[in-house]
Amino acid sequence: MVKYKIAVVPGDCVGPEVTAEGVKVLKATAEKYGFEVSLTEYMAGGAAIDAYGDPLPEETIDGCRSSDAILFGSVGGPKWDDLPWENVHGAITPSRGIQRLRQIFQLFANIRPAYLFPELVDNTPLRPEVVAGTDLIVVREQCGGLYFGEPRGIIGMGEERKGINTLSYTVPEVRRVAHVAFKLARRRRRKVTSVDKHNVMESSILWRQVVKEVAKEYPDVELNHLYADACAMKIIENPRQFDVILAGNIFGDILSDLSSVLAGSIGMMPSASIGEGTFGLYEPIHGSAPDIAGKGIANPVGSIMSVAMMLDCSFGRKEAAESIKSAIKSVLSGGYRTADLYKPGTKKVSTSEFGDLVAAEILK
Repeated sequence: MVKYKIAVVPGDCVGPEVTAEGVKVLKATAEKYGFEVSLTEYMAGGAAIDAYGDPLPEETIDGCRSSDAILFGSVGGPKWDDLPWENVHGAITPSRGIQRLRQIFQLFANIRPAYLFPELVDNTPLRPEVVAGTDLIVVREQCGGLYFGEPRGIIGMGEERKGINTLSYTVPEVRRVAHVAFKLARRRRRKVTSVDKHNVMESSILWRQVVKEVAKEYPDVELNHLYADACAMKIIENPRQFDVILAGNIFGDILSDLSSVLAGSIGMMPSASIGEGTFGLYEPIHGSAPDIAGKGIANPVGSIMSVAMMLDCSFGRKEAAESIKSAIKSVLSGGYRTADLYKPGTKKVSTSEFGDLVAAEILK
């Protein structure tokens, strides 16, 4: 029997709560489809700072390196908000843990689907006729750009202090993530929308040049270009026009969070971070949500769907992945909702109860 070794990194605040439901559904899926999973927990983020003085301890790095994939929760919270950003290169903030993981394993492509289950068409702030049928993916470059460019830091003293970040991209960095977007589009509706600020930024001029070069290798895929601000407007105006959106680190981060509105809740949003091989990191995009931590009301669908993406992208088990999506649809069709999705006439359930329902549906 095939066994997959998975590093589980729950992180902070709601991270452990939603990750537990992802693990629960993963185990049910393994039982249903006849494979085994070996799960080992590791620390990252604020919890790791408290325990090790480092948001990404060597033990976690080594554990992830010896695994086939990583299931990640979330990091950060008010407890760690006042750590000195002047020492950002010392990687003492919780978010530097996940950023370093992406860099260490060169997980340069972040894949963020925004899919609206038909059962949730009334849960978005947009009119149903606008948002119905939404099914898009944001492919975000995440090992370069503004978050990693040099020089960076805070320099000077007192009123003369200056914060510096640098946005730069190389041809290979753009090329490799563009290939991910075009290959994804070939499996879908064969359209890529590349996002930049070509009109004002030299890094975007290079970005557009390289994307056009890569597009020549995919003559069966339509390519168009949008400025980042125009793309944000059009996502809300008519989300069905998009298939795969390709963007740099900062634009992709913003646009994928914006697209969570289309799914009914940011709690519904999974992601996959991949590199050149099958190894990947899978996590919900919603952050640590410290205001609801420990209350049992977090939406675990982002984590559960991240498990589905792991089964598909890293392990090639598309049927198992689709069964998870189908199980979530069935639970939603039954009227069950976590607090963020609840409306009168539906059945409010806790984080763990929703996970139980999805797992039971898979095992039917």
